[in-house]
Amino acid sequence: MPNKASAMKELRKGKKLAAHNAAVKKNIKHLVKQTIKAVESGDKATATALAQKVQKATDKAAKTNVIKTNKANRQKSSVMTKVNAL
Repeated sequence: MPNKASAMKELRKGKKLAAHNAAVKKNIKHLVKQTIKAVESGDKATATALAQKVQKATDKAAKTNVIKTNKANRQKSSVMTKVNAL
């Protein structure tokens, strides 16, 4: 346990930030899975709409350093490759 008040506050902030980052990552993962499911079912309209949501979520996460830029680009590329194959 930290002794100083500022160290205790940093510990609280770190826990809060970690929980937020985990939620953002979980949302991206969920969107990617939904998109892939839509692609497998052959629903192009839904897949395209979900792909746009994936792009927005990954770009936002990369901008706020929740995930790295290269990972965001790889995820977007992977999703769009599958959607464009329809």
